[in-house]
Amino acid sequence: SRLLDMDTVKVRVGDRLFTDRMVECHQEEIHVRNLKAQGFIIIMLAVASGERPILNGKEILEAIECAAFFQAEPLARHLQDLLNSDNCLLMYQASATYGLLELRESSAQFIRNMYHDLQEDLKKLPQELIEHVESLVPSGFVAVGSHSTCSVDELPLATTRTVRYLDEDDEEWKVLTALPVEASTSLAGLTVLDNRLYVVGGVHGVDKIPVNASFCYDVVTNTWSLLPGPRQPRYNFTLIGIEGCLYAIGGESGRTTMSSVEIYNVPTKEWSFAAPLPRPVAGVACTKAMSRIFVCLWKPMETNEIYEYIPNQDVWVLVSTLLKHQSYGHCMAAHRDNLYVIRNGPQDDFLRCLMDCYNITTGQWTSIPRHYGNSKGALFTAAVRGDSVFTLNRTMTLEYAIVGNMWKPCKQMKGFPRNGSLNILSLFTHLYLAPSLPDILSFAEHKRG
Repeated sequence: SRLLDMDTVKVRVGDRLFTDRMVECHQEEIHVRNLKAQGFIIIMLAVASGERPILNGKEILEAIECAAFFQAEPLARHLQDLLNSDNCLLMYQASATYGLLELRESSAQFIRNMYHDLQEDLKKLPQELIEHVESLVPSGFVAVGSHSTCSVDELPLATTRTVRYLDEDDEEWKVLTALPVEASTSLAGLTVLDNRLYVVGGVHGVDKIPVNASFCYDVVTNTWSLLPGPRQPRYNFTLIGIEGCLYAIGGESGRTTMSSVEIYNVPTKEWSFAAPLPRPVAGVACTKAMSRIFVCLWKPMETNEIYEYIPNQDVWVLVSTLLKHQSYGHCMAAHRDNLYVIRNGPQDDFLRCLMDCYNITTGQWTSIPRHYGNSKGALFTAAVRGDSVFTLNRTMTLEYAIVGNMWKPCKQMKGFPRNGSLNILSLFTHLYLAPSLPDILSFAEHKRG
């Protein structure tokens, strides 16, 4: 393709744009009128070649028009990654107009999650768009404590093995569902993908015997299903979900730290090995930003390295290095195209964490001023929703508003009512009562059968 003028794009026909049943595929080139050349040349082709440009309002409109006309899924997915409180209303109305349904739904859900902040501006949209947003269930948070498997002798304790959701109106954690008796959340991998909660691996007993099975909770049907475990039994690993796949990263097996990585394809229900990490690591800090996976690896005594996994090349690529004396990146959280590395404070002070921000678009590091309180490891459970970060421990749940690069405390709620390590994840929580003990036993009998 090449630029003719700002209202005409000349396209050299290729098999990616037209099927063999369309007349256009038999022409060497076609002229597309009333389609902005910038949306095609500068934005769509850039995204198709692997770039991830940040777009302003005018560029977003041209990109949506172009993505709809060419049914360009990579561009539509990139637009979803760009959603924020400044552009979500624009994306919502434009995607509804041009028929980009997935972007429309993502935008509507983003608005619903930030409804109180965007309520006045939402009133400016057509009534049917307002009603659709208000019909959605806001995404909330679920948290899981550390539980081992439950034997027959321990069944009376099964009702304490629960997944809880945050009721933000009552400001407390309530029971969502009970864990299957054979599921372990002790040193297991936990993540959410396509609004399903996955519990993979873990250990049972003081001898850290790996649990080979995996479990999936569907919040809509309020049911658990059994899945195969990774090929290499592992625990104390990081699990993250993206684009129909689960990634089990690093961890331990037989008390040996591993660098291996496995990918679970959800549609095919199969595990396969991927490129290993540059070095063995357990409990690695990991996050996803702009539909990309990043990990933070540490080399003594002051080097924190950010690596990105490139799926189509099956490689881990060094993105950037942060040098901080005796400082270890314990957790990463992502907001838009920013990676926040949360690390211990001076002299291994874990009660006062420091934070640095890496922008994956500009490649620049920013040191976030001041210390952040880390009472009982709260910051190590950071989860992002909209323009807020939620942190959790047994004492309190604290919400931060992200203003610029700063995290500013804005709301405090009750903590999670359980000792031990915690995991917090975002989920569209339809509110159900937890299954009764007979339901739990029924699941166990079904699995044995």
